[in-house]
Amino acid sequence: MARMTTADDAVLHVHPDRLLPTEPGLRSIARELYDAVKDLPIISPHGHVPPQWLADDVPFGDPTSLLITPDHYINRLLHSSGVSLADLGVAQQEFSPEQARNAFRLLCSNWKVYRGTPMKFWFESELADVFGIDLVPSAESADAIYDRIAEAIATPEFRPRALYKRFNIEFIATTDDPADDLRHHIKLANDPTWEGKVAPTFRPDKYLEPATPAWNGLVDTLGEVSGVDTGTYAGWIAAMENRRAFFKENGAVSSDHSHRDARAEKLDDSEAERLYARARAGEITSEEGDALRRDFVFQQARMASEDGLVMTLHPGVVRNHHQPSFETYGADVGGDIPMAVEYANALQPMLSAFGTAPNFQLVIFTIDEDVYSREVAPLAGFYPSVYVGAPWWFIDEAEAIKRYRAAITGSAGFTKTSGFIDDTRAFLSIPARHDMNRRIDSGFLAELVADHRLTMDEALDTAHDLVVTNPRKAFKL
Repeated sequence: MARMTTADDAVLHVHPDRLLPTEPGLRSIARELYDAVKDLPIISPHGHVPPQWLADDVPFGDPTSLLITPDHYINRLLHSSGVSLADLGVAQQEFSPEQARNAFRLLCSNWKVYRGTPMKFWFESELADVFGIDLVPSAESADAIYDRIAEAIATPEFRPRALYKRFNIEFIATTDDPADDLRHHIKLANDPTWEGKVAPTFRPDKYLEPATPAWNGLVDTLGEVSGVDTGTYAGWIAAMENRRAFFKENGAVSSDHSHRDARAEKLDDSEAERLYARARAGEITSEEGDALRRDFVFQQARMASEDGLVMTLHPGVVRNHHQPSFETYGADVGGDIPMAVEYANALQPMLSAFGTAPNFQLVIFTIDEDVYSREVAPLAGFYPSVYVGAPWWFIDEAEAIKRYRAAITGSAGFTKTSGFIDDTRAFLSIPARHDMNRRIDSGFLAELVADHRLTMDEALDTAHDLVVTNPRKAFKL
């Protein structure tokens, strides 16, 4: 018999026990654990929120540029359903108010494509918890939702700094180019009215890929901003050390690295100089480029062991899989696809050199779930320096987070994990993402309590550690 439609179908119900276990006994335990951590501060040590938003504290422009355009999780599913990225404002220099409204209509009209996804959880939490909106996104409700959000973000209560405070963010890190002058971070540091903590993150990937067409120009820029001659391999190293020191002086706590593989291996100095010279001459092959890049990553680890910046590593992604989209819209628009990655052999040279060094810390991420229990957790379970990064990107959804805990806890326990990483450009989704993880971890711990593998006191202590103690330790906060 067909289900009859009622007026209540248009009402958004955000259940207080969402994502907690369904079995009543487990749910009761999980609810107690969740209640103990739900209001703890947010620590966000890896993300992509523009620091200018907080430095200048200007009002957000419109609901689309705030909630849709910067969130490639949202964009990629719409794109897969036939929506043009251009119609969502991606890489558009000029986007009229009518275009912004139409993009929001496209999202709401295609809302069913998000069923079962974490994006549905995040977006509905934003509507209900941030804006107090109880309308389900649809073609019919799109304009009403848009107008209510537009009205809210025009008020002082919804400017970036006010939301930072309202979201109870203790620390947030951005992602920054080594040549960046960090003016927005410096502005925040010198602002007596600013009470938050926003740190830059050193992201040198482009400068470590010598076989790419842009590399020589980037290395020239690196030399200019560092005041070091980058014509030689030794000069490149000195310039990198200079920029890392600049970042650390301005609050950085980590560097971030993402390449096609995790290999980090030192070349003989003479071979490194030879390959570097070939790269500067534009003559290096792709195989030689890989060898030099792996040496560059090894040198970043060596620098980390000396300057203390935590090294985060998340390889194993085919970047910009659809070349026409990359050429039209640029990077980071949802076109990156996971691939298999190997860690045990790839990291052995690095960890043999620095794995027990007192100042070295490495956080390993993966979107290849197979290596969690096989390689990543055992590495963290042996090396004092190694931490297991949170489920990231394609696996930061409910079922994958549960699988993550089940896969790693036996080998690495809870203390050698990084805490949750939201990795987002979508500022307003940060509380929802962290909340989702707290709910799922509470459910996992509840099962251990019910199995009499943890006492309730141990579970409560662990739940607190997962939210605040672990990220502070893993990122040396």
